[in-house]
Amino acid sequence: MAEMTEATNMETSPVENNNELALITPETQPKRRKKKSMVWEYFTIETVSAGCRRACCNRCKQSFAYSTGSKVAGTSHLKRHIAKGTCPALLRDQYNNQLTPYSPKTGGGEPRKRRYRSPSSPFIPFDQDRCRHEIARMIIMYEYPLHMVEHPGFIAFVQNLQPRFDKVSFNTVQGDCVATYLREKQSLMKLIEGIPGRVCLTLDMWTSNQTLGYVFITGHFIDFEWKLQRRVLNVIMEPYPDSDSALSHAVAACLSDWSLEGKLFSLIFNHPTSEAGLENLRPLLCTKNPLILNGQLLLGNCIARNLSSMAKDVLGAGHEIVKKIRDSVKYVKTSESHDEKFVQVKNQLQVPSEKSLILDNQNQWNTTYQMLAAASELKEVFNCLDTSDPDYKLAPSMEDWKVAETLCTFLKPLFDAASILMTTTNPTAITFFHEAWKIHADLGRSIANDDPFISNIAKSMLEKIDKYWKDCSLILAIAVVMDPRFKMKLVEFSFTKIFGEDAPTYIKIVDDGIHELFLEYVALPLPLTPTYTEEGNVGNNGKTDESQQGNLLSDQGLTDFDVYIMETSSQQMKSELDQYLEESLLPRVQEFDVLGWWKLNKMKYPTLSKMARDILSIPVSAAAPDSVFDIIIKQLDEYRSSLRPETVEALICAKDWLHHGSEESNALVKMEF
Repeated sequence: MAEMTEATNMETSPVENNNELALITPETQPKRRKKKSMVWEYFTIETVSAGCRRACCNRCKQSFAYSTGSKVAGTSHLKRHIAKGTCPALLRDQYNNQLTPYSPKTGGGEPRKRRYRSPSSPFIPFDQDRCRHEIARMIIMYEYPLHMVEHPGFIAFVQNLQPRFDKVSFNTVQGDCVATYLREKQSLMKLIEGIPGRVCLTLDMWTSNQTLGYVFITGHFIDFEWKLQRRVLNVIMEPYPDSDSALSHAVAACLSDWSLEGKLFSLIFNHPTSEAGLENLRPLLCTKNPLILNGQLLLGNCIARNLSSMAKDVLGAGHEIVKKIRDSVKYVKTSESHDEKFVQVKNQLQVPSEKSLILDNQNQWNTTYQMLAAASELKEVFNCLDTSDPDYKLAPSMEDWKVAETLCTFLKPLFDAASILMTTTNPTAITFFHEAWKIHADLGRSIANDDPFISNIAKSMLEKIDKYWKDCSLILAIAVVMDPRFKMKLVEFSFTKIFGEDAPTYIKIVDDGIHELFLEYVALPLPLTPTYTEEGNVGNNGKTDESQQGNLLSDQGLTDFDVYIMETSSQQMKSELDQYLEESLLPRVQEFDVLGWWKLNKMKYPTLSKMARDILSIPVSAAAPDSVFDIIIKQLDEYRSSLRPETVEALICAKDWLHHGSEESNALVKMEF
């Protein structure tokens, strides 16, 4: 600030002379007091006519009103031009400064010169509240411990960075994180309140070292734009996770918290549940018949856990071979000299593989598969490595490599199927119907293999996929029916291949279930059914146009007419489903957007499109995308287990919501003068 008071403002102002702007000299202009505002580092006053002066930005050359006669406009609008980032020249300079790399000065260079504030570095005031807000966001997004704000190293760093920053305590930052969570929750509440369809929930039970359970509840729904959305809604601590009421208590709390009573379409969970526990969950579903489709709207068979269980069986069958290959990979990857010799041998043998060796994480089976697949392609290098590195004595035998390739053959379809679950933008049930059917068919052929090693692995895997198929194939099938490329035809074809003589029974269950479900949507109050209603609500933000209030077709006074329409046209509405099923299939294209198709055809199928919206939002896995390949039950770490349950929920949910961009980014820097 001393620099500002030392500097004098030698003001030069142009005036009108022969219709041109000329500079006023100090002799021709009355003396005025020095201008102390920092604004005048960025602006020059120009006289454009008698009694009218304007402030011209030195950087972008825009001019602004300053004085007319004796009336002076002040400097607030000039400050905004600089502070709010509306000056394009300043923005450009700031961006270029950010891109300029730091280059430290070496000794013996030119002596340091005193720095003066330049127009490219505007004054940015310190804001304690803003700093606390950013610390809370940082802790949430990167899962730092809340106690870090009390660590001596963090305090010393911040004090050196900004001595004016007031030290914050654990309780303060905990309150800031909860406040961020509550702000984000309000935004998500508005989104969920306005969704036109129903919601599906997945329940992922985590454990802790205190034997407490934490139920991660995730909501899946399709919004007004026909985009699939996924949000973590609650993390609820259950002291007795194995009790019959643990899951139902958590779900009921979630429905109450988000006002979703009567909107729960399906439930998927991965925690072993008794029959009594299932009966506690069924009444929470919104369907009139919770046993529709053999009760498969309530699924306890999470496909991610199923695939992980099968992969664990495959790796267990060849665990000795896996260990040999892991030791060989470890020998190469943990020593730079060994790695160099390995690459040298690979180049000499001209092995065409582009894969790189990786050491697996034994808690995630996909990394073990990738390790085996890469090592198998590089087996020639391992076999010849001892010629360049005499210390290498771990080379697997040719028989070992054959077993490894067999393991990869079984793991690859599981890996491909599980990778589908990583997506969060497309319905997974349709795609997974194909994958589950393909795995089932492949294992059926492998079980007849003459090699007992292969047939035994196939038998173990087939038992698990067969159980999953019988438990979940109906719910997968109705999603396939909602795909205009397949409809009932693929269900009939695949069920015939898998169930044989029993296929007609299962096909009839799907056909009856989808017609029964459709009748529920036909019975909905008519004003909620037409697509134009939901579109009008979006465009008008829930407000009714005054010009329509007197319309004869408004909802007021026509309740009896709605009842009459439902009673007299139920058969006609029912044919909407039959019409869809009877129409020819669409061509099968690779990048088909099924949600986009229903968005385009919602006027043609106003009722069926609402049912499709709910069906296509059904997930097939309760695992989070980053936990799809886990072979162990997720456990809350010791630090988070020590926090209050409400704080744990706030930290986990807020991270998910911030990741989805529910809070607007503050791109412009706040500045004051």
